Amino acid sequence: MSKQLKIKENNYIQKIDSQLLKNKNISVSIQRDDLIHPLISGNKWRKLKYNLANMQKLGKTELLTFGGAFSNHIHACAAAGKEFGLTTHAIIRGPELDSNNPTLEFAKQCGMKLHVVNRIEYRRRNDDDYLKSLQARFPNAYILPEGGTNSFALLGCAELAKSLPKHDYLICPTGSGGTLAGLIEGSEETTQIIGVAVLKQADYLKKEVGKLSNKADKQNNWQLLTDFHDGGYGKFTPELWQFCQKMSDEHQLPLEPIYSGKMMYALWQLIEKDFFPTGSKIMAIHTGGMQGLNGLRYRGLI
Repeated sequence: MSKQLKIKENNYIQKIDSQLLKNKNISVSIQRDDLIHPLISGNKWRKLKYNLANMQKLGKTELLTFGGAFSNHIHACAAAGKEFGLTTHAIIRGPELDSNNPTLEFAKQCGMKLHVVNRIEYRRRNDDDYLKSLQARFPNAYILPEGGTNSFALLGCAELAKSLPKHDYLICPTGSGGTLAGLIEGSEETTQIIGVAVLKQADYLKKEVGKLSNKADKQNNWQLLTDFHDGGYGKFTPELWQFCQKMSDEHQLPLEPIYSGKMMYALWQLIEKDFFPTGSKIMAIHTGGMQGLNGLRYRGLI
């Protein structure tokens, strides 16, 4: 990867000190990927890192991707475009957009070109024929899937797993399955890996993870928990939001209730229910996405 497509990764692990953990004799550390970069943070940078290298290798000068109006992925791609001097395009699920939406306003400020489509067209985002038509329309573009998950994304997530100190359990929030698959790829078989699904009816993600990770179908050291979605994607209860605020106040751990907040809330409940053996060392991945709080405030949800 050339110098101009790199960022200095500010890797920081935070150890949580609480009476609950002392009582249970359990260690919880947080890989603070939200601190990698002010704007291109968390698993979004992990997924972008080797995709940008591949884009450069293919001689592409533009980045085209897909997302909803409040997408962390769109935010990160727009920021990467500004950071590295790339032309960026986003196919945005419409049919209508609020021009004051903070995520899209930021994307436009970064120079990202937004292409609004109706929901019928947006559903075709993974169709080969549709992608071929987009490639013909944007010949200089490197096309990245919604959420940034592909084989190159897994390389960055696997690299993260390999960089961590020794632990018994590794836990992450799971939306598309890419981060979980990458962590499986990069972890030792002795590590138990847990994904916390942030959306309803997420059992299908088990197959997706199996498709993405060669190791997933061969090893039984991972699981996806599907009962902690707290109402579905983008939804959360007052109790979850109170937990996020408590973690921020008591442990200086900022959380949003869509991804990492759900994961930490699930982890806390599991610890309380003695899911983990005494003496367990748990590593949790904070996948960033703190910009999502702006959208929640804008919509009056927090």
